[in-house]
Amino acid sequence: MTIWKKSTAVLLTAMMSASLLGGCGTKSNSAGNVTASNTNTASTSTEPVVINFHYGGSLNVKNLWEALVPKFEEKNPGIKVKQTYLPPGQAASPIVDRLIAAKKSGQSTVDIDLFEGGLGEITAGEKEGIWEKLNDSQIPNLSKVDQKFLQQIQYLGVPYRASSVVLAYNSEKVANPPKTAEELYTWIRQNPGRFAYNDPATGGSGNSFVVTAIYNFLEPDAITSNDPAVMAKWDKGFSLLKELGPYMYGKGIYPKKNQGTLDLLASGEVDMIPAWSDMALEQINKKLLPESTKVAQIEPSFTGGPAYMLVPAMSAKKEATQKFLDFLLTPEAQEVVVNTMYGYPGIKWEEMPSSLQEQFASVANGYRQFSGGELEKEMNKRWQKEVAGAK
Repeated sequence: MTIWKKSTAVLLTAMMSASLLGGCGTKSNSAGNVTASNTNTASTSTEPVVINFHYGGSLNVKNLWEALVPKFEEKNPGIKVKQTYLPPGQAASPIVDRLIAAKKSGQSTVDIDLFEGGLGEITAGEKEGIWEKLNDSQIPNLSKVDQKFLQQIQYLGVPYRASSVVLAYNSEKVANPPKTAEELYTWIRQNPGRFAYNDPATGGSGNSFVVTAIYNFLEPDAITSNDPAVMAKWDKGFSLLKELGPYMYGKGIYPKKNQGTLDLLASGEVDMIPAWSDMALEQINKKLLPESTKVAQIEPSFTGGPAYMLVPAMSAKKEATQKFLDFLLTPEAQEVVVNTMYGYPGIKWEEMPSSLQEQFASVANGYRQFSGGELEKEMNKRWQKEVAGAK
């Protein structure tokens, strides 16, 4: 983590005074509410504005920000980014709860200026009005982002990177990978035991295989609906999943977590799996998967989605935060995102160098987003009963 240190007694005294007046950094009171930022501790010409940035995820996410933040600070000496990393297992939802509590308690400002979250955090915060609505007059490079992703979230965040589920396969065993969902199901039947997907409740790649099988039988917009009435239309999809069960690895063994199926592919126990694009590409690059491993997308596509940068509406550092977000959407920063995370850029592919476009050509042809909300829990329950429990 990049840490800015004040080295003179004058600056140390200023920092202590600011702390007494309102506090820098992320603090919470005994009720778990966000501590208000002091809007009167205006930065002097010699003191940078400090953005309090909270994010979570795997170690590669932490590595990404430790690479990007210094680049931004070098270009913007008047702004510092204080990072607060939430390791895996520390849910992001408490941050949303704290922001909601701060608003309901009547606070006018908060000491969280930027937060990386997902669709769930956007939806939860939208109802309470805790996220700032963004536009390209504030963040000019927002024009480089596919507008459909911004419209889906009502411009309440910046989709700065993305990944999708794809087919990962051993090209020495699979010369012509399936190009459509129907071709995939045919391949599974013709190659019993050579395909695996993980328990959908334990990882997104298995979840995407299940969602795709179910929602391919429904109208296109159903995949973004959280109307419980949609569940009555799941029967054909579950019948397909149950029918495919005996053709799966071990005649119906479903590994735990995304890594479980990647391990089976690495060991040669299966020849094809659904996998997150970033996980597969990273493990190919690090030689954790055989060099013969390739990835491809099918039609209709598997699901995927962006990670979002969110600005709390009560932040007092919006101007500085907007500069950071604008930097994040430059091709320079997005190359770091792609090369560090092995994911898709937040900006459109045509804005990226041609070499990267060619490198990702096999998987960069789009994906669908599943946003069924509470329906996902019901889907997993039914899968456990009708598919996993069918053996």
